[in-house]
Amino acid sequence: MLESYSDYYSDYLIVQNYLATATGLAKLMEGHISHDQVSRFLRRQKFDSKDLWLYAKKELEHISQEEQGVLIVDDTILEKPYTKENEINTWHYDHAKQRHVKGINMVSCMLNQDNINLPIGYEIVKKDSEYRDKKTNKLKKRSQETKNQKFRRLLDHARRNATKYDYVLADSWFGSKENMDYIHYNLGKKFILGLKSNRLICTEKEHGAKKAGYLKLKNADIVADRPYSVRLKGIDFPLTLVKKVFKNGNGSIGILYLISNDLTLDSDALYKLYQRRWRIEEYHRSIKQNASITKSPCWEIRTQRNHIHMALIAYCKLEGLKIKRKLNHYTLRNMLFIKAAMAAWAELKNLRKEVV
Repeated sequence: MLESYSDYYSDYLIVQNYLATATGLAKLMEGHISHDQVSRFLRRQKFDSKDLWLYAKKELEHISQEEQGVLIVDDTILEKPYTKENEINTWHYDHAKQRHVKGINMVSCMLNQDNINLPIGYEIVKKDSEYRDKKTNKLKKRSQETKNQKFRRLLDHARRNATKYDYVLADSWFGSKENMDYIHYNLGKKFILGLKSNRLICTEKEHGAKKAGYLKLKNADIVADRPYSVRLKGIDFPLTLVKKVFKNGNGSIGILYLISNDLTLDSDALYKLYQRRWRIEEYHRSIKQNASITKSPCWEIRTQRNHIHMALIAYCKLEGLKIKRKLNHYTLRNMLFIKAAMAAWAELKNLRKEVV
């Protein structure tokens, strides 16, 4: 029956458009299951990345091993401003909004190949320890484990599951020495990562010189769209650096630094591969808008975790339909809502006939 509950609940997250509740699913099932059964299912199970992988790999049969696959890792905040605060639903700094928001911070690992995007692992940030801020003298919460540690565990999870891919892609938040060393030495894989402008670099030509020194990336004479062979402070293997200059939507100029341990890539090829990182942003939008991931009023930690897991299953179902029907998630869900509206329209006509 466990598999049935998983199917019922994940399907419900796709078709419902308000708040995902146990009572709502019970009403939809017309008494086939009760709201107490749904509540117990969400409260007692303990789903994690292993369970997500077991479901996602069913869709991997659609992926051709001849295509170049990439693993993309990124985090997002699932905003829940009106839900009771706990160790996972707490305050996080949102860099996009430039302020703290209340919600659940989730780190995801996604496999992208051509037009297929499948989440194969996830980690929830848990702020389970307190510390006193030296500036404000206030007690604050933090996680005992960093997001970079979660990053490496997600990649290890992919390794143990024998996931096939060629590159790891991530933004500058995950461009740490430990992550680069882990991908290069432990996994033996290639990476393309964003790089912060305050990192210390030295060109490969200067590296062997006696008086060679490192300088901050933002102060280096780096020409855009040209690959440079460089050394990064603390990294003992050569890297390729590319600078991209672009115009933001508001007219301002933005600069993106990319670093890779693949020395064979030219500027265009490196940037083209890195652009695939945007797929995980599309995934973040879809789980929020099409899989009801933020629309559960539950406040218990176990229930919140299991609801998130079911939303990721719902996303995988939509991705499977996308492949078969050649329609995006938004179009598929809109089709369902049109059908629902048509059924409601017909029912309203019947009700009006009965009144007459």
